Amino acid sequence: MDIESNNACAKTGYLNSNIHFFHLIDLEPKEFNFHYHDFHKVLIFISGNVSYQVEGKTYHLKPYDIVLVNAGEIHRPIIHDETPYERIIIYLSSKFFEDYKNEDYDLFHCFSKALELRSSLIRIKDISKTRLYTSILELGKSFQSTEYAHQLYQQVVFTEFLIWINRAVIDEDIIYLNATIANKTVLDIMNYIIVHLSDDISIDSISSYFFLNRSYLMHLFKAETGYTIGNYISEKRLFISKRLIQNGISITEACFQSGFKNYTTFYRAFIRKFDMPPKDIRTII
Repeated sequence: MDIESNNACAKTGYLNSNIHFFHLIDLEPKEFNFHYHDFHKVLIFISGNVSYQVEGKTYHLKPYDIVLVNAGEIHRPIIHDETPYERIIIYLSSKFFEDYKNEDYDLFHCFSKALELRSSLIRIKDISKTRLYTSILELGKSFQSTEYAHQLYQQVVFTEFLIWINRAVIDEDIIYLNATIANKTVLDIMNYIIVHLSDDISIDSISSYFFLNRSYLMHLFKAETGYTIGNYISEKRLFISKRLIQNGISITEACFQSGFKNYTTFYRAFIRKFDMPPKDIRTII
């Protein structure tokens, strides 16, 4: 399983269960290209001189910052020097959050808030004085344990961690930080694409809307996101179609609701991305 890929704009990582944990330390600097996952990701930053890019925004990390990456979001770490890069990474399926949701609580709330505020970075003031900090330390120690049911215990500790994050979000004791670096034009373009995914959008229509030269637009977008505009549109449409199908919408409806104009084009793109036909995706976590 690839954790943080250095393949250009690759879909990386495969999740065969609802949750998977990693504790990683890179002792030498690596270069990572943009990548994305079919599942949600929590990164707890421990140490290093690292920035994190998510969907056109760059965040410089401090110890115990928490990065939330929703499924399908383009991201990568940038390693600035030879300081060891240590982090805890958790992969989470949508099914995991469905199992922890009812009328009283929803552990996905912190991810939903990240989408609403368009910020992927959580920073907690005086974190060392919080229960969340204790949960992070306990989660870190759990990787060294070989005691009875240690994997189950690890999941229990992480569930507690998510509870404390969501309580802090609800109580507004947590800060979703603005990006250290962000190109407003690119962010506006990305937002325009998301809003108009079901429309007949193209590079020409986008360049016309933003009064930008076509070649300049393509170069700018690729430089800031690692994606061509066409690939970005296609990836976002595929994620929407997958979600619609898993929610019970017919495959044909999902094709056109997500913005594809041709079923054959959709079908081939779907298989290329997910390595299976649309009818088989309903059973996948």
